[in-house]
Amino acid sequence: MSAVRESLINLLVAPHVSEKSARATAQGNHYVFRVRTNARKPDIKAAVEQMFGVKVESVQVVNQQGKRKRFGRFEGRRSDWKKAYVKLATGQTIDFVGGEKA
Repeated sequence: MSAVRESLINLLVAPHVSEKSARATAQGNHYVFRVRTNARKPDIKAAVEQMFGVKVESVQVVNQQGKRKRFGRFEGRRSDWKKAYVKLATGQTIDFVGGEKA
């Protein structure tokens, strides 16, 4: 595996599952991924196209601030992270389960 391909695969951390991401998938053919903080839009597009074999139409990126949390009398802070909304071309889907297609 080439170094460029491996670096693209490492950009995508995981699919982000929430009510908002489920609604975006159902209504607008958007998929939401948690990505590395140094990821850029062209790199995210290339990584999704390479990993899932789909055609990406557009990518929007959101920087999420880490939440402040208290642990008893101690205060902490979660890390900042980045998520990407990936819109696929019409007729394209991503199957995360990987089961057989009917």
